[in-house]
Amino acid sequence: MAKKVVATLKSGKGNNFTKVIKMVKSAKTGSYSFKEEIVHNDHIKEFLASK
Repeated sequence: MAKKVVATLKSGKGNNFTKVIKMVKSAKTGSYSFKEEIVHNDHIKEFLASK
């Protein structure tokens, strides 16, 4: 399934998007988790700046 997503993102309009992985700290336990999202290239800084 992952191969389809990667192939789709590399061709056509998919190259305008980037998979962004952000590390988020939990307020209760203090542990870290990862938040993954596919974001348009124009909105990467906004995604990383948000909490």
